[in-house]
Amino acid sequence: MDTRRLLRTFAIGLGTAGLLVSGCSSGGSAPSASATGSAAPEELEPYYGQKLKWRDCGVEGFQCTTMKAPLDYAKPDDGDVKLSVSRKKATGPGKRIGSLLVNPGGPGGSAVDYLQGYAAIGYPAPVRARYDMVSIDPRGVARSEPVECLTGKEMDAYTQVDQTPDDKGEIAELNKSYAKFADGCEKRSGTILPHVSTVETARDMDVLRSLLGDDKLHYVGASYGTFLGATYAELFPARAGRLVLDGAMDPSLPAIDINRDQTAGFEAAFQSFAADCVKQTDCPLGRTSTADAATALTKLFGDLDSEPVPTGDTRQLTESLATTGVIAAMYDEAAWPQLREAVAAAQRGDGSGLLTLADSYYDRGPTGKYANLMFANAAVNCLDLAPAFTGPAEVEKALPEFEKASPVFGRGFAWAALNCGSWPVEATGTPHRTEAESAAPIVVVGTTRDPATPYKWAESLADQLSSGTLLTYEGDGHTAYGRGSDCIDTAINTYLLEGTPPKNGKKCT
Repeated sequence: MDTRRLLRTFAIGLGTAGLLVSGCSSGGSAPSASATGSAAPEELEPYYGQKLKWRDCGVEGFQCTTMKAPLDYAKPDDGDVKLSVSRKKATGPGKRIGSLLVNPGGPGGSAVDYLQGYAAIGYPAPVRARYDMVSIDPRGVARSEPVECLTGKEMDAYTQVDQTPDDKGEIAELNKSYAKFADGCEKRSGTILPHVSTVETARDMDVLRSLLGDDKLHYVGASYGTFLGATYAELFPARAGRLVLDGAMDPSLPAIDINRDQTAGFEAAFQSFAADCVKQTDCPLGRTSTADAATALTKLFGDLDSEPVPTGDTRQLTESLATTGVIAAMYDEAAWPQLREAVAAAQRGDGSGLLTLADSYYDRGPTGKYANLMFANAAVNCLDLAPAFTGPAEVEKALPEFEKASPVFGRGFAWAALNCGSWPVEATGTPHRTEAESAAPIVVVGTTRDPATPYKWAESLADQLSSGTLLTYEGDGHTAYGRGSDCIDTAINTYLLEGTPPKNGKKCT
């Protein structure tokens, strides 16, 4: 897959998968009275009153700057965080509407990379003509005081730990790996770790809105970015402009429900892949039925658990890395041919193809250096919601329901949901309905066979939001805008350009 496609496919959805590092983030503290007012509280005036100094980014057409926000909004005198911002000005023709803030999800995806690598050049031309395209790396992410946890070699080891432990020794090793990850985050990033919640990032977005000179925040958020956008609307309903929440999350769910729902979502996505695969002459999982395809993939995972295969790298393809590679390809049906080839190669003893997919998921570079995506992902998720499980005994008790949700991925997803059990910072968020009373119309987009953000979450969020309107894409893959559906793109473009939302319940294929 080319770089731009990777930016769009993997950056949008990564953090939402419960696999290995985290389940999707949901929840968050209730808005304070001061946050919902029309003017900035007096103690925040130094932040709302700062002047942005734009400079050339080194990327043609883009400008960059840095803004300050309080490390702790409850104690703004306790220090600042510096946040990276980028923009590409409206190209015309047509009257400029304002700024359009974009976020690719995660949590942990770099919004600046997403803007410069995809959104500001790949969004529909009429939208780019009339909006300044803007992004901010959330606190703890990429260029904005990134959370750091493990070295490259330590992360390599972490990604290879057996995610489907078969005995007490393997359970202990997995639990120890989560504890080591959490300890690394605390040691390397202890100052910012308690202050990367979605609520704090949403408040940062309002500071940026003001500094850009916009009365309203116009926004397109994908995947976890939908929770961020919904949180903004909840905190600042009077300032919420045209908000598109694509691949929606459900903020009313506790962590265990999120992880179980995603398990079922990836099972549904695999079933779609398998149904297509068995029709292809190069299908490595047989050409009989989806059930046989699932059996063949499960056998491959079992074989790799017993005996990993070479990859041409210093690392071997383990069961955990192979599972990650398969999961990565579930985000976009355009990756299915690549997945068929990678699985076939692994069956022949060459694990390089699945390793490449896994590395894309983890944002691991060719030199062995990891971006901070997975570190920020865990940091935000574990702060936003209490852990799904606090110990192995709870996981073992829940295994049957996870395996029922997905015979192929259930065990791995259940054990992955243990990752926040060792987190050094207590969660500050709680599951709750998000209504954003008095906000302008908000468009919530759901894809019927979305693996990472199941469609029922979009239905739920649209129902919760007092001004929510549901737009449905009947198809495969994660998120819908810009994926080739003229129906979806036209509906969203009309909303962004004219302020007219689609009819609630509109469906596109």
